[in-house]
Amino acid sequence: MKNANSKKDYVFYIQSELPQPEAHLVQSTNAANGAANLGYSTLLVYLNKKTKLVNLVSPCYYQQTPENLAKYYNLHDKLKVASLPMPWPIDQIKNKITNSSTVATKYYLPFHIFPTTKLIHSRNWNVIKAAIKHGIPAIYEHHHHEEKKFEPEIVNNPLLQITITVVDAIRESMIANGMPPEKVITLHNGFNHFFMQRQPEKAAQWREKLLKNGQSNLVVYAGALQHFKGIDILIDVAKEMPDVQFACAGGKQSEVDHYQKLAQAKQVNNITFLGYVLHDELAPLLQAADILAHPHCSGKAATFTSPLKLFDYLASGNPIVATEIPSLMEFKNTPAIAAWCEPDNPNQFAAALRQVLKTHPKKIDGYPEIIEFVKQFSWENRAAKILSYVDERFRPQIIA
Repeated sequence: MKNANSKKDYVFYIQSELPQPEAHLVQSTNAANGAANLGYSTLLVYLNKKTKLVNLVSPCYYQQTPENLAKYYNLHDKLKVASLPMPWPIDQIKNKITNSSTVATKYYLPFHIFPTTKLIHSRNWNVIKAAIKHGIPAIYEHHHHEEKKFEPEIVNNPLLQITITVVDAIRESMIANGMPPEKVITLHNGFNHFFMQRQPEKAAQWREKLLKNGQSNLVVYAGALQHFKGIDILIDVAKEMPDVQFACAGGKQSEVDHYQKLAQAKQVNNITFLGYVLHDELAPLLQAADILAHPHCSGKAATFTSPLKLFDYLASGNPIVATEIPSLMEFKNTPAIAAWCEPDNPNQFAAALRQVLKTHPKKIDGYPEIIEFVKQFSWENRAAKILSYVDERFRPQIIA
């Protein structure tokens, strides 16, 4: 492999193929992009299951981020990538030996990635364990509740530098499962600077495309299309506000189909499901909105929901109506949210939208106090904060 003589790389490992429209992949790719933008020698490693043949001597190599990947997640040119070939029968035959995680941790990483790795960052615990066993300092990211106990020999190893989650409830569960309290921090996600760049012409095109029958107001939701995210509530809200157009960006095709049918069954004609929208089109869509919607249901998911879309929302400069859930409560007395309502209450959410339409008239350039507030949450600032917890000896090399 290239550059195998020096350990300089900050490696972000993803146990998935790319690109895919999953929130955790948006989070991981943008975290890597943020580190690269700080000038660190950053390598994003992911799986390639489409290959049929593998050169076992040099199966993967560093390259500039491919155009399709860069456009999909709006990544910049400083980030390097390496895809790990996973040909048949890997993950096709259910066996530990043919499992892609086993292949990655037993073969690819030790022989082809670790020789140049200064520090590794991953949401895959098996990769973290493999790195530490090979003497590689590691950062673990963990965003969901799990009952599995962490192995004491790994969590107490000084090579495990820090673990990161996004809400205090997950931090507490990690500690309960054996993670030393001093090794786990709560840190918000970030926003991509692309979302802050004003695109008035593209935003106007979105409004022209979506607003119908004399409508003048547009409410936009961006994120997963799942019940606990409050999409059912948003359909009920739209039914209460027939003079307002609603648009939802995100979701798999099966989810889009489901919610289109549900809206039709409820005779709601003023909500459009756009499916996954690439970031270069999503940014002007958010800017096109009069209001950005952040609904959510109550329940267990509300205790760990990562407000990933919140920061892209804020970067647009447009007002937000949000549901009161634990992961958002710290923003209660800030310029971030224009109006709040309780979970599971479409009537209250609709009332909040009507209120904000009156108090926050549309501004083409967004509200400056919102844009100023979000600047602290860039992916670059997040990466710098994380690396401040890393022993100076283990920090990756700055190359630019």
